[in-house]
Amino acid sequence: MNDKVALGLLQTGVPGLDTLLGGGLPEFSFNLLAGPPGSGKTTLAHQIMFALATPERRALFFTVLGEPPLKMLRYQQQFSYFDMAKVGPAIRYVNLSESLRTGDFSGVLERIMVEVEAFSPSLVFVDSFRSVVQTAKTGNEGVADLQYFIQELGTRMTSWQATTFLIGEYNNADPEANPIMTVADGMLSLTQVHEHSTVVRKMRVVKMRGRAHLAGSHNFRITDDGLRAYPRILPPLADDRQTGTPIDREPRRIATGVPGLDALLHGGVPQGHTMLVAGPTGSGKTIIATRFLQEGARVGEKGVALYFEKGTPRLRNAELAELVQRGDVAVVESRLLDLTVDELIDGLVQTLQRTGARRLVIDSLSEFGLYMAPEFHADLRLAVFRLLTEVAKLGVSAIVTIGLSDVFTELRFGEANIPFLADGVIALRYAEVDGRLQKFISVVKVRGCSHSNDLRAYRITDEGLEVDELPTEVSGVLGGASARGLAPT
Repeated sequence: MNDKVALGLLQTGVPGLDTLLGGGLPEFSFNLLAGPPGSGKTTLAHQIMFALATPERRALFFTVLGEPPLKMLRYQQQFSYFDMAKVGPAIRYVNLSESLRTGDFSGVLERIMVEVEAFSPSLVFVDSFRSVVQTAKTGNEGVADLQYFIQELGTRMTSWQATTFLIGEYNNADPEANPIMTVADGMLSLTQVHEHSTVVRKMRVVKMRGRAHLAGSHNFRITDDGLRAYPRILPPLADDRQTGTPIDREPRRIATGVPGLDALLHGGVPQGHTMLVAGPTGSGKTIIATRFLQEGARVGEKGVALYFEKGTPRLRNAELAELVQRGDVAVVESRLLDLTVDELIDGLVQTLQRTGARRLVIDSLSEFGLYMAPEFHADLRLAVFRLLTEVAKLGVSAIVTIGLSDVFTELRFGEANIPFLADGVIALRYAEVDGRLQKFISVVKVRGCSHSNDLRAYRITDEGLEVDELPTEVSGVLGGASARGLAPT
């Protein structure tokens, strides 16, 4: 016989979790949801239950020496996934505390089976199952009874064609968890990482029989809608990579709104490229970014602005504020100081897709790290890489700014090798010329596209950036007295 048994997959209703599970949760599986107090186990169980439960696929939720059902329902009703209409016809709660007081596993098992036979559920939850474990007698007899109880429960639930979830405060080192982990078909571990006054929640699929699940720890957050997981994966390859469609040598150029910069770019930013604008404080990076969004609005292209320090209530740029009020530009921002890269990417991608925006401004990467949870500080380059990869997949043209130290004697374009991740680099610099501080602009690179190598002086006026039409002829090293330090290498 060569026919394979196909596992039915259940969609959990938890954004991102089905990706971690390799497509969904195997039907009729015996699962353990483990984690310390406050990690989100009960919320995860309820979110899955309310997503799957229907009058035809009913759910039975057993509570054991933990929260009374009424108290649990009171708090679970605060989440958007909760549907009171399902409680009763599709979802039933049963308290097992009375059956557990004797410490007799057989009595608990029989009570569970009586309720299962009466309600015929397709989903069974036991919370907290560790309370059952802790009633085990000491010594070998208690361990043997526990092992038998778990195996018998798993066998009976499978025979009833029920997908089962045991919820408990376990970790891999807990001795009493070993019998459960052995019998369980799947195990999800929820943890909280506390570092430098911030907390990052993580989820890991420890095991999932019959599924090629994603390994490693993945971030998640509990919101008003419940849990949301953020799988650590890159987006699919672009369509041209998948189909072998040839890429144009010279993509369409889009205007930046700064005519002098467009001339240096030989017509503007190549469609779908990410341009890094690097320069010291006060050099006009945000002005270029704002003109880029304004030009998009003028030609009918919506934009998205990702800000960290400059929230919309504090925007002094009246023109940008007007774009936001008119709906030409959507703003993505966060006031969280333990933001994860996954949350940032998810929010940005959702906004780009919702608005259909073709232009993006990220201002600025210098403040990016201030909002990241401590674990991401160690590899800012990887975080930026993942962010720009998602943007590139959507074919959005982007201006990304980054601040530099005011060191005139060095030719620098960014920190942590970030410029290598961008498709192009525009450098803004200061230099002393005839006893005055003057600003200069140059295009350092545009990947796969032609551009000018000229060095141009520019000024910041009420109209924005005004770039000289002719290149500046200077020589020497950056810094010093008159007319020195302006030749790019």
